[in-house]
Amino acid sequence: MLPPGRQPIRKDDGKLMKIALDAMGGDFGPTVTVAGAAAFVQGTDAVVLLVGDPDQIEPLLRQYNTDRLVLVPATEIIGMEDHPVRAVRQKRDSSLVVAARLVKEGEAQAFVSAGNTGAMMAAALLTMGRIPGIERPAIPCPIPVHAGEAILLDVGANVDCRPSHLVQFAAMGQAYLEKVRGIKEPTVGLLNIGSEASKGNELTVKVYQLLEQSGLNFVGNVEGRELFAGRANVVVCDGFVGNVVLKVAEGLGMMVLDTIKEELTASKLALLGGMLARPALHRVKQRLDYTEYGGSPLLGVDGVSIVSHGSSNATAIQNALKVAEDAVRAELTDSIASMAARLGGENSD
Repeated sequence: MLPPGRQPIRKDDGKLMKIALDAMGGDFGPTVTVAGAAAFVQGTDAVVLLVGDPDQIEPLLRQYNTDRLVLVPATEIIGMEDHPVRAVRQKRDSSLVVAARLVKEGEAQAFVSAGNTGAMMAAALLTMGRIPGIERPAIPCPIPVHAGEAILLDVGANVDCRPSHLVQFAAMGQAYLEKVRGIKEPTVGLLNIGSEASKGNELTVKVYQLLEQSGLNFVGNVEGRELFAGRANVVVCDGFVGNVVLKVAEGLGMMVLDTIKEELTASKLALLGGMLARPALHRVKQRLDYTEYGGSPLLGVDGVSIVSHGSSNATAIQNALKVAEDAVRAELTDSIASMAARLGGENSD
């Protein structure tokens, strides 16, 4: 039974997918999340459950003529500054926790949030639990490559890892690209300081050995300079290294774009050249724009959970909901469970 105040979903929607959206999450809250959800439902038959403060959400809902945006009231908000685990345990009626609980209770098939990433991971783990055989969840991040697709994981969920964790990251990344993104036989690489099997620290040397024996499509070590060359579709590392790589890449990308803008406005001739190059520069920006990806799944939890960037705009939220829809339709959770079983469950180090 739905708690008092919640709107019932249409009686004929038994076959419709329902995605819970933390409408209060992110830097811009309902203004962006409601708009993104409205854009999403125009191209799908799924229902979006907007979880959050009715006083803020209802006025925004009035401008959209659709019954596939459903308000689910929540009285609390987990902020970016809140301690993740403490906030999840204390704010039981927060929009993020309620969204996770909807999945656990079967009222939704997935949930999406652009809020506190640590709190989202805590809510997913405490509410839904892990997939059997998976020791740690991981967050993948799309990385731009010349051709095809590639992801890096983990990018922050696990700072300290054991060898078995990275092998499981590789398996989950391979399952995600194969089932959700439609990439046939994705390749797996290990981020390292050299190409030889003996290179790296104790962790990477052991992971290399385990990946060779795993049955995954392992192609060896990937050096930093090869990361964006597309040497492997799935590149694994611990969360400390992955987060540093991600933020260095973001900073470098912003610096390069700012430098190009400065140089293109340095003289009239450069400005003319910039005007001619504008279409190409726009395409480059699109390829590097995180809003085009929307969000990444929190791999390893027993349910579909999509993590979006805190500064997501409406387009990013729309695309994050699409990622959630694709993951549910591809039965990603079941695919990861099968992959974990083939690896033998929780590997010994």
